[in-house]
Amino acid sequence: MPTEGYDLTFAADHDVPVSYIDRSRDYYLAMGFSKPYVWTHLAEIPFTPLGKPLSQASVTVVTTAAPIEPGKGDQGPGAPMNRAPAFQKIYSAQTDDPPALGISHVHYDRDHTSGEDMRAFMPLPALADAAATGRIGAVAPRFHGVPTRYSHRVTIKKDGPELLERLRQDHTDVAILAAV
Repeated sequence: MPTEGYDLTFAADHDVPVSYIDRSRDYYLAMGFSKPYVWTHLAEIPFTPLGKPLSQASVTVVTTAAPIEPGKGDQGPGAPMNRAPAFQKIYSAQTDDPPALGISHVHYDRDHTSGEDMRAFMPLPALADAAATGRIGAVAPRFHGVPTRYSHRVTIKKDGPELLERLRQDHTDVAILAAV
């Protein structure tokens, strides 16, 4: 690409992508866990092809964002790390009237984003638009929050089956995972 007429400014040496895996391992070690976090690598992917056109499917969101709760410290956009709002059980809420959600309980790059745009971690408005234009069949009646876990066993044995049951109750065909 020719550079004539362009003012090229290079980023500072420290302005590099965040290594999420490395930061997560360091975080768990710093919290006192005896070994670094181990990322799951499944030999087979347990997904099923969609059995109907997306334009006929019911779609929802599964998020790790937490409902904002009074008395649990700063949880709004740009809040510092705050473990108080972290949740330990799956929750479900109505998609047509979602509660205010925050991400202060999770680690994210606070130098480059604030968490101000809830649509980044809860894309319900985009789903509503997709339903209105016929791109998807419908927005499911509920979305679901799933806690972040250190234990793969708890995720697989407890949270996974519970989430699947809730999705089935709502006749949900597609779940968009919006993990923070």
